[in-house]
Amino acid sequence: MELNKEMTAQESLALISETMNNCRKAILRNNSKGFFLWGILLTVFSLVIYLLWHTTGSAVWNLVWFAMPLVGYPLAALVYKKKDAVPQSEVGRMLGQIWAVFAVFSLSLSALSLLAVPMNVTLMIVVLLGIAECISGVVLRNWPIIACGAILGIGGAVAAVLLKSEAQLLLFTLGGVLLAVTGLIVKSQYR
Repeated sequence: MELNKEMTAQESLALISETMNNCRKAILRNNSKGFFLWGILLTVFSLVIYLLWHTTGSAVWNLVWFAMPLVGYPLAALVYKKKDAVPQSEVGRMLGQIWAVFAVFSLSLSALSLLAVPMNVTLMIVVLLGIAECISGVVLRNWPIIACGAILGIGGAVAAVLLKSEAQLLLFTLGGVLLAVTGLIVKSQYR
């Protein structure tokens, strides 16, 4: 015998709210992989470039940064190719667009600084990275992401002015660690 019970407005809203909350948790779980992957890549690249610059005394090693997307995007495609991938949602699309804008601005400012107008790229990119992480945290309604982004963006801006030459690269190491820690926090919160 089938029960054909109509839902009350309150039950319907509760079901919708639960469904949206479950979707948000799945997206957070899935995005923890990206935070972790790009955090590890940022940490490794920044340390390698720092060591090469510090050892040789040549800032030309900063050109290695342009290889990071060439390594990162194929790795990200592998990480997200798994069968447990979350279907694309509006929140997922927004996060992708936030980080795509960050990448375009970072690469454009780096190229512009290299080719035309010398500027403190570290300062700008660390602020952009902090903003992108904060906005991601706001979209996902996740305080650890917002806090890590604020620490990186605001603290990194101050440190970028105080630190000189290759020492500024250590800000990206900190940024990478914060991104990776963010990924681990999100993964543990939404198992």
